[in-house]
Amino acid sequence: MLALVLLIVAMVSGLLAMQMAIHGQEVAVPALVGMSPAEAERTVAALGLQMSVERQYYSPQIAEGKIMSQLPLPGTKVRHGWQVRVAQSLGPTRVAIPDVTGQSVHAAELNIRRRGLDVSSMGEVEEPGIPADQVIAQNPRADATQVVAPKISLLVTAPPEPQSFVMPSFVGQPLGTVSRTLTDAGFRLGNVSMAPVQNPPADATNPSAAAVPAPETPAQPSPASIIVSQSPGAGQKVVAGTSVSLEVR
Repeated sequence: MLALVLLIVAMVSGLLAMQMAIHGQEVAVPALVGMSPAEAERTVAALGLQMSVERQYYSPQIAEGKIMSQLPLPGTKVRHGWQVRVAQSLGPTRVAIPDVTGQSVHAAELNIRRRGLDVSSMGEVEEPGIPADQVIAQNPRADATQVVAPKISLLVTAPPEPQSFVMPSFVGQPLGTVSRTLTDAGFRLGNVSMAPVQNPPADATNPSAAAVPAPETPAQPSPASIIVSQSPGAGQKVVAGTSVSLEVR
């Protein structure tokens, strides 16, 4: 019994020592709101913590350059080396949001950055009747008040998707006719090559028969050449401007 009691006491002491060691490495996050970044950096460093300024927002309550929010919140227990993330105040809103709708993306970006703002995000949408690369909406809207962040999101028109077609079969047609058809349909004539000529097999029943000479192959394709294969093949989905390669005889 004495040995059992001593064992239990030892286990409890070990658990308590481990718990004290773990919690002994924890510190409470200090309150940083209202401090300058330099002051906040020194405060957290003295406790073995780190700090990073991740965001900047307008605030009518917190003076410009001061810390306006933090995460984790003050009083939270964290380990040594933990990083405290803070947002810095830009002070009250002093810039008017420009109206960039109807402008090109390039012109809108120049207009926005000239006022000390930045583009937060940019989305694209197809809009029939409106040229591509044009701003059709923005957030915040022009002359908005109580703007939180010095960034503007833009919605711009995307270029229309190219028209698609199903490739027909040109096999057996003359090269001249197919070339005109491709050009009229908005395609490009790619590489045109001569198909290799295959010699007819020897007559096994009459070995003494003379081999039939292969017909002469023209050195270059002509408009009268007949198409024997194509790439892309018939039935494939293609877009306008696709290059079509042909093999002829």
